[in-house]
Amino acid sequence: MKTVLKKIGVFCAGVAVSAMLVLPAVAGELVMGLIPAENNEEMIKQFEPMRAYLESKTGQKVKVFTATDYAGVIEAMRKKRVDIAWFGPLSYYLAEQEAGAEAFAAGIRKGSDSHTYKSIFVVPGNSTIRTIQDLKGKNVAFVDPASTSGGLMPTFMVKKATGMMPQDFFGKFTYAGSHDAAELAVKNKTVDAAADNDITYGKDVEKRSESPRNKPKFCLESDPLPGSPLVYRKDLPKI
Repeated sequence: MKTVLKKIGVFCAGVAVSAMLVLPAVAGELVMGLIPAENNEEMIKQFEPMRAYLESKTGQKVKVFTATDYAGVIEAMRKKRVDIAWFGPLSYYLAEQEAGAEAFAAGIRKGSDSHTYKSIFVVPGNSTIRTIQDLKGKNVAFVDPASTSGGLMPTFMVKKATGMMPQDFFGKFTYAGSHDAAELAVKNKTVDAAADNDITYGKDVEKRSESPRNKPKFCLESDPLPGSPLVYRKDLPKI
């Protein structure tokens, strides 16, 4: 998640900050929604610098809203309980359609000149799985139906390679709820593989001290995906 924060630090430069000068539905307060890319406690902790920064630049009190799934944040924005939010590409598209969300910034990872990232499949360190075909009949976890790298893209990859949907191709198919939960399932070997992204995976690898044999590894990756945007509701009046 440190990588995500470094990305977010770029978001609020220049036009992004001016775009945020809007009035919330509740006077004097902005509510920022966060999709559960990781567990909610970690998301709140890692986005605290962003919350404080927006608060100082807008002059509005900024509160954080989390939900147990991606749809919960979209629905909160639709019901005007969330004013601004951090979404993935797919969840942003859904929020734009259902809640009038409008993107105003996208991040670039530190040390990169690209805003893209990739969907990957992660397997245990001692796994012999190398291809999508190797996953036939296996126990596999995705992240969330509204996740781009943990839902949409791996579904596309499986369908393209096999002609089948994941629930028909895998022996058992579940949604872990967050990227870190999917990685934990692989680490604990409760699944044979999981969908993830190279941002969360890279951060998780840095934290682990196990031997390479025990560390989850990625075996497949997608083409580059557009980076996750910050958005606000189109009906927010400007200050």
